[in-house]
Amino acid sequence: MTTKIHAAVDALGNPVRLLLTAGQASEYGQANALIEGFGVDYVVADKGYDSNDFVDIIEASGAKAVIPPRSNRKEQRFYDKDIYKARNLVERFFQKIKNFRRIATRYERLARNYLSMLQLAATVIWLK
Repeated sequence: MTTKIHAAVDALGNPVRLLLTAGQASEYGQANALIEGFGVDYVVADKGYDSNDFVDIIEASGAKAVIPPRSNRKEQRFYDKDIYKARNLVERFFQKIKNFRRIATRYERLARNYLSMLQLAATVIWLK
């Protein structure tokens, strides 16, 4: 019954891609699927997405990775802290979907139904 929602949002905080995984799954496992097919200048993500492979994929696509390095990283990488402040748009999106009781309390038993309700809530957010 645990589910982790992975979300990609645009510069206005509107959801553009939503993925579900099991609650114990790592964020990094869905990183490539979240950014695949987008042409962007920056990819802003939290420490859960900090990986040399993921940063290389981002930079190969022509974008700049704005991901803070984990504290246990041997070689700390620089990131733009001013651009990183835009990550709050993702957090705001998650706060918006919590207003939908069916999403917040996870009424749906099947992942496909839960994802459908999540996409419906995302559509309502887009329309507001």
